[in-house]
Amino acid sequence: MTDKRYPDLDLEGRVAIVTGASRGIGRAVVERFALSGTHVVVNYLKDERAANEIVSSVERLGVKALPFKADVSRPEEAEMLVVKAKEQFGRVDFLVSNAGIWEGASIEDMDETLWDRVIDINLKGTWAICKASIPEMRRGGFGRIVMVSSTSGQRGEAGFSNYSASKGGQISLMKSLAVELAPVQINVNAVAPGWVETEMCAEVFSNPEQRQLIEKNIPLGRIATTADIASPILFLCSGWARHITGEVLNING
Repeated sequence: MTDKRYPDLDLEGRVAIVTGASRGIGRAVVERFALSGTHVVVNYLKDERAANEIVSSVERLGVKALPFKADVSRPEEAEMLVVKAKEQFGRVDFLVSNAGIWEGASIEDMDETLWDRVIDINLKGTWAICKASIPEMRRGGFGRIVMVSSTSGQRGEAGFSNYSASKGGQISLMKSLAVELAPVQINVNAVAPGWVETEMCAEVFSNPEQRQLIEKNIPLGRIATTADIASPILFLCSGWARHITGEVLNING
């Protein structure tokens, strides 16, 4: 056998929406999709320059990419994101709901504003972009949704009850949608990363002692890279995972 390609991955020529795609895990997911021949909508909220940079980078790989600013916690903006994807590419095959923030406080010090901000972006944003994308997937008779949750959504996290609630909510939403959408060939799964080398965690990792303690508590002894998270996300979108739905893939070392 001389042909080493894997056509059964079923990624080439497809169209993906990735939220929170200008940096971190989202950016790595965009890069992996592009390397697999998937066209990508690069959603961002603030960093237009970074979004344009990643679009230019992946277009050199021969795929099409569209940067689009939208706050997906606002249903009307999530809807417009999908409309633009449909106008540009004519279809939506994959959705990676990655946009999120990690902000917390002790329960006594957490005010309603902080609670609402994290829940709105992490959980409501996931609901809104799923609601907007699913009709297009239904029309195509195919879809793959991957939510970027967290180990925090399964075990809890002291001082971040709002974040843990939002990520646990994503998992429950995912499991419900997986059952609801299976009859129309839309698979819904989640990944649950542990510690990852991202800008969001940079302040924690800047303390050498704290970083060393984190690494010591990870059996593999290392903090994940964004690529460590992105590649399993692509697996869940691929034809290799066609019989997987309603699952949480823990990527925590």
